[in-house]
Amino acid sequence: MTSKLCVIIPAYNASKTVESVVKGALKYVSKVIVADDGSVDDTAISASRAGADVIKMDKNRGKGNALKVLFQKAIREGYSVVISMDADGQHDPDDIPLFIKGHSAYPSDIIVGSRMHEKEKIPRARYNSMHIARFYISLAANQFIEDTQCGFRLYPLSLVNKINLTTEKYVTETEILIKVGDMGSRVRFVHVRTIYGGIKSHFRPIMDVAEITAYVIFYLHIKWLIEGLTSNRPFTYAIGSAVDTISRFKPVAIICQTITAVTAVPASMVFFIEYIMLSPFINNFLSIRRLGSGFFKITLASHMLPVLLIVTILERLLNKSKLEVNLVDGFINRFYPNIWGKNL
Repeated sequence: MTSKLCVIIPAYNASKTVESVVKGALKYVSKVIVADDGSVDDTAISASRAGADVIKMDKNRGKGNALKVLFQKAIREGYSVVISMDADGQHDPDDIPLFIKGHSAYPSDIIVGSRMHEKEKIPRARYNSMHIARFYISLAANQFIEDTQCGFRLYPLSLVNKINLTTEKYVTETEILIKVGDMGSRVRFVHVRTIYGGIKSHFRPIMDVAEITAYVIFYLHIKWLIEGLTSNRPFTYAIGSAVDTISRFKPVAIICQTITAVTAVPASMVFFIEYIMLSPFINNFLSIRRLGSGFFKITLASHMLPVLLIVTILERLLNKSKLEVNLVDGFINRFYPNIWGKNL
């Protein structure tokens, strides 16, 4: 099975870490492909010296583009499965066997590494943002995904070929999970080692989170617009669907994402009214009805986002005044719960 599997690594200015990552991966697979995404250091040299097949890109275009290039390279070379890893050392190559074992049990599913079981090792603000992200991404993907932000993943390339990737940078990894889940496929997880501290990440906490958030809201609005007016349709994605058509034109996509982000709170109320008023006539919002929790909790969560911002600011002000309080964690646990239940 491992002869059909390779490791792919998007890399940008990672000359200090990529060599050890490649060498670690080669203990478990025979092929590692690195996309040097326009680095200005010796990333390509270090990766090649470690034994990787290196794609040298002329300029930095972001992780999403690098992943697309790597997917196509693996497909051309006859691989059917890839494991993606980051080049910065945040993913332990010794966890690769967990993915291989998971693939043996579920060969048609994406498998995502999860760090959520080691909360104490994750910076608090980062953990809280991951918690909220998984709430909304899981809604869009029709299933609970324990860690939606980890780039340590196994992808069956047959699934990748069934979706149209239209986003860039870090949004692409979210786009994959949402579209695969929303066409009826499964995303599973394995617990991986959590590595933080002293490792420089190219992830931009404000800009990248904003771009991911805008895309998720945009996708959910399109999904719920379809689900709200149709019966028995929990899965809304296929290549060429409305979300792909809009995303083909970048300026239009940016405008739509901006509008949906700004109107997220009132729109959630509109969807809630549709959920209630149209239910006697059509079995709409089936992906939500299957959860058994109703649309109210989702509507409430959306309305609590502005309140969460206020609570976060208040907590910081109180802590600066030497009043040590923790308001945010309890707020997030209450309003962004696991509505998918224990049977995952």
